[in-house]
Amino acid sequence: MKTKKWKKLLFYYKPYKKELFLDILFSIIHSVSVTSIPLLIKYATTNILNFEKDKAFRSLSLITVGIVGLFIVIAFCQRYIKYQGNMLAVKIESDIKTDIFKHFQKQDFSFFDERRTGGLVSNITNDAYNLTTLIKQVPETILDFMIRLIGTGIILFMVSPTFGIITFGILIFLFSIAIYFIPKIQRNIEKSRGVYSELTSNLEERLSGIKTVKSFANEDKEISKYNNDINTYLKTKKISLKLSGTAEAIVDPILIGLIPIITIIAMFFVLNEKFTVSDLIVFMLYADILIGPLFNIFALMEGFNEGAVGFKRIFDVLLISPEITDSHDTVDLKKVNGNIKFKNVSFHYRSGRKVFKNLSLEINAGEYVALVGPSGIGKSTLCNLIPRFYDVTEGEILIDNVPIKNVRLKNLRQNIGFVSQDIFLFSGSVMDNIHYGNLDASEEEIIEAAKRAHAHEFIFKLEKGYDTYIGERGTKLSGGQKQRIAIARAFLKNPPILIFDEATSSLDNESEKLIQKSMEKLAKNRTTIVIAHRLSTIKNTKRILILDESGITEEGTHEELLNKNGIYAQFYNLQFQKF
Repeated sequence: MKTKKWKKLLFYYKPYKKELFLDILFSIIHSVSVTSIPLLIKYATTNILNFEKDKAFRSLSLITVGIVGLFIVIAFCQRYIKYQGNMLAVKIESDIKTDIFKHFQKQDFSFFDERRTGGLVSNITNDAYNLTTLIKQVPETILDFMIRLIGTGIILFMVSPTFGIITFGILIFLFSIAIYFIPKIQRNIEKSRGVYSELTSNLEERLSGIKTVKSFANEDKEISKYNNDINTYLKTKKISLKLSGTAEAIVDPILIGLIPIITIIAMFFVLNEKFTVSDLIVFMLYADILIGPLFNIFALMEGFNEGAVGFKRIFDVLLISPEITDSHDTVDLKKVNGNIKFKNVSFHYRSGRKVFKNLSLEINAGEYVALVGPSGIGKSTLCNLIPRFYDVTEGEILIDNVPIKNVRLKNLRQNIGFVSQDIFLFSGSVMDNIHYGNLDASEEEIIEAAKRAHAHEFIFKLEKGYDTYIGERGTKLSGGQKQRIAIARAFLKNPPILIFDEATSSLDNESEKLIQKSMEKLAKNRTTIVIAHRLSTIKNTKRILILDESGITEEGTHEELLNKNGIYAQFYNLQFQKF
């Protein structure tokens, strides 16, 4: 699994091979140039003083030109690395974010049932951003350090193997500290990321439900709960920061004291005539060359850990395959008549809750069918199986005698219009939300759909008409207005199969009657399934199905079912008594 994750990460570099090559090339040139400067200084301090005056000045001038040239090269490389190199990371980050979003679009309802929105948003935002450190900064810093380390090591061991061993012994000690602390810090960061995702999800939920909070005057309770979430996050973050702080408390004094330590040791070598002053200068310069990358590496330790955790969290999600997919031999339904068959269908959720067992049902093409039953019995689930929001556990569903598992998902869902009780409208204008039903529709067609849904009149009275901004999830509209826009959206789609799941539940009696007439008009020559608790809305339906634990137990017209004096009659009498 880990190998698969790394392969997938490396795949993101593929479109940017040229940029990656140049970034690595300029990083190498930058590091080699920096490492070369002390060699020129060593040459100057060792040889030039022994030259004749004219030759010494000429050599010194050439060395000066060489050093200035190296500074120009270093500046150019630094400019490229900081801009183009970071742009490479941003591009890859953007590709990863896009792929995560596309991956979410492919997932079935079960995937979202088991995950909170805040956690998924955190995958796209925080985790992808943290992964950028792993993609760009850490490899670049390590590459820079390794080149400097190798160059410095060669020079130091050439001058004095003993002194080289001492210097590298100090470095090995520093890295052993890092190796000890990194896994511990990573575990705590992973835990804190999980807590942070939970905090984000809770925050999103509380802000979405702010009207409910205020209606029950529970602001203080929500503030208290949010403070508890923050305190939990602080506790997990505190452990990570303690570990990072401890590691830095050990490492930083050594890094700060590295040049003085090397200088003192080198002075002993000079006093013992094992070093020249020139050698001392070279050692001090190379120690300085190593200090910068060392500080960068240890400063990036937390960033590396954040990136590693982000990498794990992202690819744990990206490697989840959707359960509902197109098979290799899928077909498109060309002309849908709308005959729907359930053949011995059984279904249960991942949690194990059973809904149906061996349910068989046929809805004829163009038939207008109402589905009635107690709450929680599975009416909405039955309708969700038709567009394959969930897959049946056993049995099969067919449309026009074609098993829906053999139909391309996009084509299947394009032929089904779905209006649910839980209306979702996007932030934007009224026009945008109705247009969502058919992105190729003209403005005239959108307005006509609104008229058929009896929404045009109230839309026309809004501040900017169809261009009125409706707020997040349509918060500026009433429940009935939102439902009429959702119905207009379904009208605009104009599919051969319609499913209305409590689509009129938020409408007043007058609006409901108007919508009912529009629904019946729209349903003409289309297969239509209506789930309704208000039995008054389905009295004219030619076929009413009663669903209970045993499956379809009653069916017939309104009058026929009343005469049977069964479950439907009980439901109807209870509602009639209420009114």
